[in-house]
Parts: sequence; C-alpha cells; structure tokens
Amino acid sequence: MRRFGVAAILVAMVQSASAADLPILRGSYTEPSFRSSRNWEGFYVGGQAGYGVTDSDFTNSTKDLTAKMLANTTIENQFSISSWPLMSSASNHNKAFGGFVGYNMQWENAVVGVEANYMHGSFGASSSGAMSRSLVASDGYTYGVTSASTGSMMLNDFGSVRVRGGYVWGDALPYAFVGVGLGRGTFNQTSHVYGVAVNSSAQPGFTNIPFDYFATDNKNNRLLFGYSVGVGLDYMLLGGLFVRAEWEYTQFQAPVDTIVNTVRGGVGYKF
Repeated sequence: MRRFGVAAILVAMVQSASAADLPILRGSYTEPSFRSSRNWEGFYVGGQAGYGVTDSDFTNSTKDLTAKMLANTTIENQFSISSWPLMSSASNHNKAFGGFVGYNMQWENAVVGVEANYMHGSFGASSSGAMSRSLVASDGYTYGVTSASTGSMMLNDFGSVRVRGGYVWGDALPYAFVGVGLGRGTFNQTSHVYGVAVNSSAQPGFTNIPFDYFATDNKNNRLLFGYSVGVGLDYMLLGGLFVRAEWEYTQFQAPVDTIVNTVRGGVGYKF
C-alpha cells in the first residue's frame, strides 16, 4: 500500500507539470491576428502625372466614307475601291496630368474598391496613302484609278471608371483593375478617287471619260468608349498620405481605332 501511494503521488505530479507546459490547457493561448496594420478603407483623392503612347490604326478608317462616296459606281461595285489598304498605323507620345478619386473596402488584408481616373494631354497622330491601278470592267471600259486618303486624330481627355482589387503588404497596396475607358477626341478624314475611263470602241465623246470624287468627314470632340486594364502600387507614407505608381492600357472603339498606354506617378490622401 505504501508503494502504491507513492506511485499515485508521482503520477499526479507528472500530470500537473504537463498541464503547466501547455498554455492552451490553461486558457492563455490566443489565435494570431492577420489584420493589416494599415487601414486603406474609406474615401481617397489624389493628383497624378504621366507619360503616354497612342497607337492609332488608320488602315480601314476611310472605308465607309469611300464606299458611301462611290455608291452605285462601276469601280466600287466591281473592284471595291473602298477596301484598298491606303493607310497604316501611327504612334504618338506625350505627357499628361490629371487626378483620381475612389473608395476602398477592406477585409483583413484584402482591399476592393471603385475609382474614377482622369488624364489630360495632347495625343495626336496622322496617316496618308495613295494607290493607282488599271482596271478592266465588264462595261468595256478600262479604268485608270487613283485612290488617296488622309486621316488624323487628336485625343485630349481620357480616363476610366474602374473596379480594383489589392492585397495589403506592410505599408504597400499592390493592385490590379479593370474598367470602362472614356475619352474625348477629334477625327478628320478625306477620300479622293479620280482617274479616267477609256473605251476606244465607244461613241465619239465617250471614248475618254474623266471622273473625280472627293469627300471629307470631320468629327469634333467625339465621346469615345472602350475598356481599360492595368496594375499599380499605392504606398502609405504617414497618416493618410500615400504615393502611387501605375500602368494603364486603354483601347477605344472610335472612327480611328486607338490604344493608349500610360505610366503614371501620383500622390493621394485617404480620409
């Protein structure tokens, strides 16, 4: 009995020591917090400056203008003059400046928000081209045709309304976004088709028939729509003051298909 009593005391002492070594058994254990030390939730505003490049595709920009001008003519019906590839793409680069305003919602380290972004600059491009061909038509005439076109564009204001998502990493907030692209542009186009139709077997006075067609189309301050995607990084300095670096790609559906790539830097404040 004495040995049994000593053994029971030893077992009780071991169990007591084991419980003391395990904080979870004493109620002292707490789950680690993954909450970010930076609060990005709320409204914010800022200003920005950047550098952008526009790529404008003039290849088919005068197709509709030329087709309308040559409607019901032999050269258009049989040879599709309006589809001739007269012009090409052109690029332009310039500085821009603007601002942004938005609202963030935050769950732990995940941030989702909406933002309106605006840039002002002067991004213009132009192209011109001409082509001459000799065409034999079914009406017995041989047409010597020259088709010439010019096109120009100027984009002054553009921006986006976007949805963005990011993840807080210390003081940094890297993010990506997608949205609707908006812009204001001016477009000028001309189409000139001229030449002579020759038929040596035709009645006198109709052996050589010159022709000359010209049309122009000007669209000023045209509202443009498209889509926008990009990535960026906001970095909190102190209080609600932060700096930003960003890249944005915007494509507009316009009389001249236009793509704008911009890199930007900015300063903002989160309230």
